[in-house]
Amino acid sequence: MQPEQRTNLSPETRDAIGEVFHLYDPPLWLVTARVGNRRGGLIATAVTRASIVAELPRMLIAIAKHHCTWQLIESAGRFALHLLPSDDLETVWRFGLASGHRRDKFAGLVWSETPDGNPMHEGALSWLDCRVEQRMDIGDRAVYLGEVVGGAVSHRAPVLTVGILLRDSPPERKAELKRLYAQDQAIDAAAIRAWRGADQAS
Repeated sequence: MQPEQRTNLSPETRDAIGEVFHLYDPPLWLVTARVGNRRGGLIATAVTRASIVAELPRMLIAIAKHHCTWQLIESAGRFALHLLPSDDLETVWRFGLASGHRRDKFAGLVWSETPDGNPMHEGALSWLDCRVEQRMDIGDRAVYLGEVVGGAVSHRAPVLTVGILLRDSPPERKAELKRLYAQDQAIDAAAIRAWRGADQAS
């Protein structure tokens, strides 16, 4: 069977798709992982519940492969997910603007461990311990199906979302977010095109 020809989207179609994506406001998740003394975390939006069965809870996450946290999840086979309070922008700056390849993002932060051994952010609203059941490589990211093996709500408050982050970020932080987003888009686009090219060639 011949590989399917990829579609080149017109600017109008890209705008329409972007408008669809802006109809909902996804929560920001802090994803953490640890291997030995190495610990890391990042801010993610590609996180979703993947089971409605109470006794078989699962989550799906997609992690870009150039991040340090991806390396930790690959090695450990487990991770933790945290929801943040709507006013906790400092955690986004700490885990979303710096690279774990160059610094320990937990340095100077009050933190503990989940029962499964993942770094736990004490200021989070909640946490979930997940063990990787399945992995799929999609070029720029690895998609993980995680079995949820533990979790708790620490306290209740409105959840931090992408919309709240963009609304409440000071101008200099917003500019930095925009710069890093564009940088990640370029990395991801190259990885997706390379993956699609390899897929078509096989």
